[in-house]
Amino acid sequence: MNKAVYKQARSFHKITGYLLAIQVLLWLLGGLVMSAIPLEKVHGKHLATKQTANPFVAHDYTYNINSLLNDQQTVKQITYTHLFNRPLYLVQLPDKQLAFFADTGEQVTTLSKQQIALLAGEHILIDANIQAIDLLARGPRETGYKADVWQVTYDDMWQTTLYFSNQTGQLTTIRSDIWRIFDVFWMLHIMDYDEREDFNNPLLISFSACSVLFALSGFLLMLQNGGASMRRLKRRKARAS
Repeated sequence: MNKAVYKQARSFHKITGYLLAIQVLLWLLGGLVMSAIPLEKVHGKHLATKQTANPFVAHDYTYNINSLLNDQQTVKQITYTHLFNRPLYLVQLPDKQLAFFADTGEQVTTLSKQQIALLAGEHILIDANIQAIDLLARGPRETGYKADVWQVTYDDMWQTTLYFSNQTGQLTTIRSDIWRIFDVFWMLHIMDYDEREDFNNPLLISFSACSVLFALSGFLLMLQNGGASMRRLKRRKARAS
């Protein structure tokens, strides 16, 4: 093959190698970390339970659900659950979720800090104390920016944090430093430094394409070195004979 091609390949390989070195290391490190941490721990299933056992059966839901929904929008789903030892209808609408006590039809509107502390105690699985309880108009990114949520932070080593809906009392999100560590490496891995959700962002695609070209140029140089080695071997054999 033309020597100029090998020369260009060597130059390209060297330049892209410098550009890609740190990111390739981050890809490898991220892959190691994310494969080493079980997803159950990332999702906090060992820290808190998302759903507690429902002590009620069908006949405990006595209030006529149809009378509650006459004035509501199109209902996507109705869940029979419970809250504060009372049966609860959880109604999913296209743009929001509503909760009604199934014994009286009373709608759950807002909850107090004391009620949230009780709810957190029903869900938490670890031996830890509540460090802070805050009502947030807009939750942080780790909640998906959910609106009107209670944030319950514990004093354990992983800073376990539970997020409850102020409108329904349901536990929506479980987070800890395990999730946050995983999230940082996920961000570095997919190179989405903003929302950390776009796996098809231009930066990742560009670096991935450069990595493929880096590998191809390296393969080309390997062929050149292999050919050169074969020629040296033939010359040695010729001199020896």
